[in-house]
Amino acid sequence: MDDDQPLQIRPMTLADCDRVSEIRVLGWQFAYRGLMPQPYLDTLSAKADAERRRARFAQGDDSVVNLVATRGGELVGWAAIGPYRDGELRSGEAELYAVYLDPQYVNTGVGRALVQESLRQCAARGHDRVYLWVVRGNARARRFYERAGFRTDGTEEPYEVEGVAVPEVRYVKDLRD
Repeated sequence: MDDDQPLQIRPMTLADCDRVSEIRVLGWQFAYRGLMPQPYLDTLSAKADAERRRARFAQGDDSVVNLVATRGGELVGWAAIGPYRDGELRSGEAELYAVYLDPQYVNTGVGRALVQESLRQCAARGHDRVYLWVVRGNARARRFYERAGFRTDGTEEPYEVEGVAVPEVRYVKDLRD
């Protein structure tokens, strides 16, 4: 890890899919340890995730924006934004679908930079607010998003992993502030 190198945020390319999937799996294993069944986390597959990601990427329609953070040429983080999903319906609002980092880059400013660029892009696309969902027990992520100006709006959604309840809390940020 070389924090002396400048951080760059750029659009994800097809060539980034393998590393983005690796970061997503590492991120889940890091962030959800103790919140989701460990056997589930242990069996997450970056290879399978990359195959799905490449297929979705090839079908992309510009409504979902995938951003990557690189430092010294190494891909160290990923974020995805797009239309807010209300069930299977998409609304006119925006949603921050994901922010994941290689765990060794947590608390280095990479996540903050990805969120700032994601919010900038949402505002540039004319969105007034951005929603996101966070696992209720993920205190680290909740503090992170609160420092970025997101606030809970009281909405919770049930989520289950291998029979274990892992409820999510909805956060919102008004981009007009």
